[in-house]
Amino acid sequence: MQLRKGNRLLIKEINRNLVLNLIKKHGPISRAEVARLSNLSAATVSGITAEFIDSDLVRETGEGESRGGRRPVMLRLNHRARFVVGVKLMETAVTCALTDLDAQVLYHSVTPFAGTEAPVTPETVVAAVIKAVEQTIAESGVDGERLVGIGLGMAGTVDRAAGIVRYSPFFEWRNVQLAQPIGDHFQLPVYLENDVNTLTIAEKWFGYGHDVNDFVVVTVGRGVGAGIVVNGQSYGGASGGAGEFGHIPLCADGQLRTLEDLASDPALLREARAALDRELPRTDGQQGHQDSLLARAEPLTIEAVFAAADAGDALAQQLLADSGRWLGIGIAALINILDPRLIIVAGEGVRAGSWRLNAMHEAIEEHTFAGLAGDVEIVVEPSGDETWARGAACVVLGDLFRSPAYMEPLRTPGARPA
Repeated sequence: MQLRKGNRLLIKEINRNLVLNLIKKHGPISRAEVARLSNLSAATVSGITAEFIDSDLVRETGEGESRGGRRPVMLRLNHRARFVVGVKLMETAVTCALTDLDAQVLYHSVTPFAGTEAPVTPETVVAAVIKAVEQTIAESGVDGERLVGIGLGMAGTVDRAAGIVRYSPFFEWRNVQLAQPIGDHFQLPVYLENDVNTLTIAEKWFGYGHDVNDFVVVTVGRGVGAGIVVNGQSYGGASGGAGEFGHIPLCADGQLRTLEDLASDPALLREARAALDRELPRTDGQQGHQDSLLARAEPLTIEAVFAAADAGDALAQQLLADSGRWLGIGIAALINILDPRLIIVAGEGVRAGSWRLNAMHEAIEEHTFAGLAGDVEIVVEPSGDETWARGAACVVLGDLFRSPAYMEPLRTPGARPA
């Protein structure tokens, strides 16, 4: 039976992707070894690698060791042949990271919005993202023609395929087309993704989750979220809302509250202010927490709480421990439901260190179903805004190196091929 043209083209693209990934993973590698690992013919491998060399995507790096006969010419991926920009969209700023094909950050910038009075409109955000990306490209010195895509990560529920923000908790948007106008401006594909999922994709491609089929990334900081990988594939749910971990309900002091309302950094600051306002007896007959370092913190920030805990402040240490305990209870629920091999705890909130994390570990041990806690590895990985932006870049790289057989069609523009 003769293959139809569409099938032949798909097979060709699958073969190209297979060869590219083998060179990326094993390079320097010979053509003969690529043929052996791929089960492709030597002629097919030679033709594909010739195309890659012509586009500077692959380079010859000299000769390898001979196993009899001529010494083979070795190939490696040219990580600087193409570039991507990852964008982390926050409430009041745009963080950009320009990376090479190995997700190495070559340039990083943070651009505040000009005029952030509520409500922040989609037009304001689109203009801010375009300006930030243009500045990043210009200041990095990279040829914009070698850019292959833009990854955009933000909090909330997104429809990645359509490039639509279904719900943004920061901006109170619903059903906003965000990727299309940015893609139209740059004539590049724009990959819109939930920000926690961007970190998860980065962990799968380049981090602790690289060789793990079932793991969860839990983030704590301005919010609480989760990114899920099941059987080696990111799990987004039926409508892209999987991982809204911070909104699971928990009972605290007889009231039903969300995990985010108990364990996030804003929640911790809210509890700190409430504790400082409460009238509690002291041994010297005075009232309140006037002896706490937090009472003299102006302004009262999460960094001030971290610093006070490190300085021995009992109130700050207790607040962080309470926050960590609730986080651990939530993670235990994830373990009980998903039984992952690995939990990666990330986000700016892990900078609190042992004051928060010790209580988290204790709560996980206490509330995980018997037999499951001992099988899951828990890794803590601090992440700042640059890391989030790098994660958004990895969304682009993930699609660039993913086999066409498993690609989901993106309905965002992309005029120039890689």
